[in-house]
Amino acid sequence: MITMRNLLFTIIFYGGSVPIVLTSAISALFGWKAMVAHTHFWTRFHGWTTRHILGIDRRIEGQCFADGPVIYAAKHQAMYETLELGRMLHNPAIVMKQELTDIPVWGWAAKRYGVIVVDREASAGALRRMLREARVALAAGRSILIFPEGTRVTPGEQPELKAGFAGLYQMLRIPVVPIAIDSGLVWPRQGPHLPGTVTFRFGTPIPPGLPRAEAEARVHAAINALERHQAIAPRG
Repeated sequence: MITMRNLLFTIIFYGGSVPIVLTSAISALFGWKAMVAHTHFWTRFHGWTTRHILGIDRRIEGQCFADGPVIYAAKHQAMYETLELGRMLHNPAIVMKQELTDIPVWGWAAKRYGVIVVDREASAGALRRMLREARVALAAGRSILIFPEGTRVTPGEQPELKAGFAGLYQMLRIPVVPIAIDSGLVWPRQGPHLPGTVTFRFGTPIPPGLPRAEAEARVHAAINALERHQAIAPRG
């Protein structure tokens, strides 16, 4: 049954995503609102297929929305949250690695949507560009979504935060809302997707102005708050 669910999801979601992604450039020509509407259509399509075909639902714990723009710092274990959070958080500017924005058509549309490009080399020039793009997003009233560990990890992995998060936190001086996510339990890097529930746990906002080490420690602990449950969670 799980194999059949995964095959059907692959055919319907990825097959349907091809024309959606290719036509995103057309929507981008009509401005940011058209781009947002196009993106929401894709994320709703993703939510419907994951829920009704794969049997994956989501549970939200804590306060999802903040008063004014914030930095959302989230755990990253699967593709699932990259699409779900974009819709859930009302169009945040997503910090995205440069390789993704180099993808033909889609990368150009993503830039029109207003993603914040991060260079893994972490040069001074790259950091200045990231901050400049972040300030543009804040001026438009948008929050920022970053995966501060820098990459997708498997359940149980807790790498140190990348320098890009500290740069945003120190320079933008806005609160941080950490998000713990356990999507890797149902969406493993290897093997089929499994039916189950993904938890999005929104932590207590971390105020601006803290020393870098303290802010990083608090964010790291909060986004990994579900890890103790992952060690004993059933896999099927």
